[in-house]
Amino acid sequence: MSQSSFGKKFVVTTWGESHGKALGVVVDGCPAGLPLTEADIQIFLDRRRPGQNRYTTSRKEGDEVEILSGVFEGKTTGAPISMIVYNKDQRSRDYGNIAYTYRPGHADFGFDQKYGFRDYRGGGRSSGRETIGRVAAGAIAQKILGQLGITFCAYAKSIGPVEIQTFHPEVIKENSFYMPNMVAAEKASHYLEQCMKDMDSSGGVIECRINGVPAGLGDPVFGKLDAMFAQALMSIGAVKAVEVGDGVKVSKLNGSTDNDGFHIENGVISKLSNHAGGILGGISDGGEIILRAHIKPTASIAQAQQTITKDGENVTINIKGRHDPVIVPRAVVVVESMAALALVDALFCNMTARMDRITEFYKKK
Repeated sequence: MSQSSFGKKFVVTTWGESHGKALGVVVDGCPAGLPLTEADIQIFLDRRRPGQNRYTTSRKEGDEVEILSGVFEGKTTGAPISMIVYNKDQRSRDYGNIAYTYRPGHADFGFDQKYGFRDYRGGGRSSGRETIGRVAAGAIAQKILGQLGITFCAYAKSIGPVEIQTFHPEVIKENSFYMPNMVAAEKASHYLEQCMKDMDSSGGVIECRINGVPAGLGDPVFGKLDAMFAQALMSIGAVKAVEVGDGVKVSKLNGSTDNDGFHIENGVISKLSNHAGGILGGISDGGEIILRAHIKPTASIAQAQQTITKDGENVTINIKGRHDPVIVPRAVVVVESMAALALVDALFCNMTARMDRITEFYKKK
């Protein structure tokens, strides 16, 4: 199976299946000398861990990470960093009824058509548990970016019809939904309770704001920075749309409104607005980067649904197992991680963009 790697200079390769022995990731291209411990990684994995509240799957996994290579005496060595997380609470029997039946909303049918075979235990490689490797790698990317003064703020902007009206970042970690507004979080709770009573699920929108990004990252044609972010976020299984800056709203604006004016004061260049979301012509402009990922409703619901079997028989299916009524809260850290991976790769690719900076780096002292 190809295409399990992401990045050009900072290359991340995930491996493992939902109900296999373990999942993990190999990170190749991390510079030597970065302080790194398993605790640094665990902080991020704990944010996507299942079983945290009644709105997440009851699967009990500690998702404890072990670093196998690439770190010595608390610092990276420059060698590939390999990390592993063992599965400990698989209940593959819950998936016995879908061994020959395609679940609506899942990758089952397409997977079978492509490979002629599929791991039906929770979706195998197409399961959301594959994101464990992304988040572990994203933790490393964030450590690199943190040393450069680049910061992230990711949160649930909306869940179902409930959208935040005012922004209070200090309360993001104080509610089950990672929403920057406690009133919206309370409304989201009521909405999801009804979804659960109806044996249904909900989608939502995750917003990610990145500050401290220097101007000049990305290329003007196929290597656009916004295209890199779009690929990174769209590669997350549940993401169905990605926006940058004003996103789809720009189709209703005039140029006089959409254009961000520039201003200089005391030699510092800034923009008068940020409709572009920090990226112009595929290149970062030094402003705050604003990304939005639209997450579809959890595909596994307990309602009876119409589908077909592998043998072409029309059947009704009731999906069993332990599933999130909404995956938005657990996906916040996944979106943040993929954005961090894309940004580190863009930074590393940009290091050879100008001859004067190469000469400055390598000149004899």
